[in-house]
Amino acid sequence: MKNFWLAVCLIIITCTGFVYAVNQSNQGGLMGKKILVAYFSWSGNTKSIAQKIQSKVGGDIFEITPVTPYPEDYNETAYGVAKEQKDKGIHPPINNKDVTPYDVIFVGTPAWWYTMAPPVMTFLAENNFEGKTIIPFVTHGGGGGYTIDKDMEKLAKGSKVLTPLVVYGKGGSSVEQDISEWLKKVGF
Repeated sequence: MKNFWLAVCLIIITCTGFVYAVNQSNQGGLMGKKILVAYFSWSGNTKSIAQKIQSKVGGDIFEITPVTPYPEDYNETAYGVAKEQKDKGIHPPINNKDVTPYDVIFVGTPAWWYTMAPPVMTFLAENNFEGKTIIPFVTHGGGGGYTIDKDMEKLAKGSKVLTPLVVYGKGGSSVEQDISEWLKKVGF
C-alpha cells in the first residue's frame, strides 16, 4: 500500500512538472522578460489601453511623442497633418526611447489612414528591434486593425511581431477581460 501511494505521488509530481513545462513553452518564454509598453495616443484611447496592459504585465511605460505636437482640432490633425504625413511617407521626429534593454515591447497606436500613426512609424524605424518580440495593440474609430501588425514587421526588422489586440475606442465594458484573454493568447 505504501508503494501504491508513493507511485501516485510520483505520477502527480511528474504530471505537474509536465504541465508546467508545456505552459512555459507555450508562453514562448515571455514571462520574466524585460518589458516596455510604448504607445502614441492623440485622443487618449491608446493611452488608456496602454495603461491597462502595463498594469497587467508590469514593465516600463513610454509615451511616444512627436517633437512638434499635433493640432488639438481633430479635422486639422486627421485630414491635414496626419494624412499628409501618411501620403508623403513622412516619419515625424519624436522624443525617442532606447529599446536596447527590453526583450518584449508592446507597441500601441491608433489606426490612422489604414495604418499606424506616423510617430509610431518613426519609433519603429529609428530603433533596433533585432531579436525582440513586438506585441501590437491598435485602437480605432470603426476601421479595425487593418494590416498594422504586418506594417510593423516591415519597419522593425529582425523582430517577431505577435497577434495584435484591436480595440474600438477605449474598448467598452469588456475591455479588461478582452485584454486578459489576448494576453493569454500572446503568452502572458
